[in-house]
Amino acid sequence: MYGVSTKVNTGFDETIDRVTAALQSEGFGVLSDIDVAATLKAKLGVDQAPYRILGACNPTFAHKAISAEPDIGVLLPCNVVVREDDDGQVNVLYMNPLDVLELVDNPQVPGLAAEVRERLDRAMASIKD
Repeated sequence: MYGVSTKVNTGFDETIDRVTAALQSEGFGVLSDIDVAATLKAKLGVDQAPYRILGACNPTFAHKAISAEPDIGVLLPCNVVVREDDDGQVNVLYMNPLDVLELVDNPQVPGLAAEVRERLDRAMASIKD
């Protein structure tokens, strides 16, 4: 499975704040914040439920990964999606680094992927409190 998801009981904006703080507590910064709903509205005139893609990066792990495999940047950063369903339910999803980084044929990468996955799991568990 390329992604891991969880549903939360907080509103969309509060969830964005909680996810950002949870990522920071695990050493990730948000390098990019793509507001898909706003972009679709502006470019296509399409109404879309709130949907944002946060590009999360842990500099230490990014450095280790790029040092081990210079082309790995095409798989970085770790995307975290916060989206709202039509019924108002908010979902948080993140790329599963264990599955995605299996694409890289380098024995140093699986260990890094496992550490990143552990941190993302902890961050996501903390937003459900």
